[in-house]
Amino acid sequence: MDNKNVVRFLLTFFLGWIGSIIINHSTLKPAGYTSRTGCYILLSAVTLGIYGLVASICNCTFDPAKPKNIGYKKD
Repeated sequence: MDNKNVVRFLLTFFLGWIGSIIINHSTLKPAGYTSRTGCYILLSAVTLGIYGLVASICNCTFDPAKPKNIGYKKD
């Protein structure tokens, strides 16, 4: 696990969708991917924060070789 994954986890977990916006507009964004900020907002609200927790954990295991990663879409 590299430092960027840990920072993405912490931002998403503690700052919620604001962390997603920060990730999307910084060097923390994985190359070739866009953070799904709208999904963070909607699904975290609907699931009372459970989606935000799951997406945060998945940020620690982000793998650009996978076709799908929770919280991100391929550009």
